[in-house]
Amino acid sequence: MMSSNLSTTRKIVVGTQFLFVAFGATVLMPLLVGLDPATALFSAGIGTIIFHLVTRGKVPIFLGSSFAFIAPILLASKQWGLEGTLSGFAGVALVYFVASALIKWRGTDFLSRLFPPVVVGPVIILIGLSLSGTAVDMSKSNWTLAIISLLVSIGILTYARGMFKLIPVVGGIVAGYVAAMVMGLVDFSGIASAPWVALPKNIAHPLLPTFDWQPFICLMPIALATLIEHVGDVYVVSNVAGKDFITDPGLHRTMLGDGLACLAASFMGGPPVTTYSEVTGAMQITKITSPAVIRITAVAAIVFSVFGKLNAFLQSIPQAVLGGIMLMLFGTIATVGIQSLVRNKVDFSKTRNIIIASIMLTTGVGGAELTAGTFSLSGIGLAAIVGIILNLILPSKTKMDETEEIKQ
Repeated sequence: MMSSNLSTTRKIVVGTQFLFVAFGATVLMPLLVGLDPATALFSAGIGTIIFHLVTRGKVPIFLGSSFAFIAPILLASKQWGLEGTLSGFAGVALVYFVASALIKWRGTDFLSRLFPPVVVGPVIILIGLSLSGTAVDMSKSNWTLAIISLLVSIGILTYARGMFKLIPVVGGIVAGYVAAMVMGLVDFSGIASAPWVALPKNIAHPLLPTFDWQPFICLMPIALATLIEHVGDVYVVSNVAGKDFITDPGLHRTMLGDGLACLAASFMGGPPVTTYSEVTGAMQITKITSPAVIRITAVAAIVFSVFGKLNAFLQSIPQAVLGGIMLMLFGTIATVGIQSLVRNKVDFSKTRNIIIASIMLTTGVGGAELTAGTFSLSGIGLAAIVGIILNLILPSKTKMDETEEIKQ
C-alpha cells in the first residue's frame, strides 16, 4: 500500500509503530551515559520536527540518540560533568553547520568523488551490520521471548492483510509482552509508582550546558563519524523511498537540520540526535515512506515522554522482546547497501573496488580503532574515512587489471 493512500488513522498507527522500533535504542543510550531517557525521547521528537521544518517536510527521517557518542560522553562527563559535556554537543552541531555550508557553497558534485557507490555501499552495509550486535545482545537475555516476537512479526508481515499488515512490529511486541507476562518476567512496580503526567526530568528542571572549550573540542571529532553515517542514511532513505533526497531538498538541508536538532538537544539536556537507521529499516519492511508518518512518530515521542505511566510501561517491555524485532529490522539496512552496489553496477572485477570494499568491511566489522589522546575514531566512521582515502589515492586501473585485460 502506498503511503499517500493511507488514512489518518492508519498513519497514526504506523507512526506510533515506528516509535516502538526507535524506542529501545533511543532510551538505552541515555541510560548508559547517565542522561534522562524521557528527556532523550522528548528531544528526539523536537529534533525530528526541527529537521522536517528545515528539509521542507520532504525527507522521511527520524532523529534519535546516537550510540556513537556513548564512549566520549562517559569520558567527558568524568572530566567536565554533564553540564560541561552538554556544551560539547554544540561542537557536534558546529561540524554539521560547516558541512552544510560547504555543500551549499560547492554543491554536491564533490560528494560523488568523496562518496562514490563503492564507498557508500559498504557504509550502508556496515550501518546494518553494526546494529546487529545490539539486536543480538538484546535478544540473548531471553531467546524464547525474542523468537516469539520475531516469528509473530514475520507471520503478520507475510500473511496479514489490510490494516494488520501495517503493524508487524506492534504485533510482535504485543505477543512478546504477553508471553513475558505469562512467564512472570514483567516488572509492574515502575508502572504503579509512576505519575500519570510528568514532564521529563531535564525539562522540568533544566540541565543547561556550561560552556567549556575542552569538551567542545573533545566531542567535535566524533561528529565526523556521525556525519558520514548521516550521508549513508540519506542515501539509504533515498533508496527506500525511490527519491533523490541528496538533490531535493539537498544534503546541505539535511545536514543543517541534523545540526540544529543536536544544538536544541544540548539545551534540553538530551544526547546528540542523528538519523535513525532503525526507523529506516521499518520503512523498508512496511514500504511506508511518508514524511507525514515520521512526523507522527516525532509527536508520539513527545507525547510518550510526558505521560509518566505510558513511559513506565514502555520501559517495562523486556529487552529481549525489542531485540527479536530488531533482528529482522537491522538486516534490512545491510541488504539496502547490497542493493545499492548492484543497482549502481559497481564492477568488482576491478582490483581497486575489491580493495576499497574489503578493507572498509573488515575495518568496520573488525572493530579497528584510531586513538590519539582523547580523540578516538572507530567503526563506521573510521571505515568510511579509510574508504574515502583509498578511493582518492588508488589508480583507476592496477597492474592486475591490465594483466587480466591482456589475457581476455
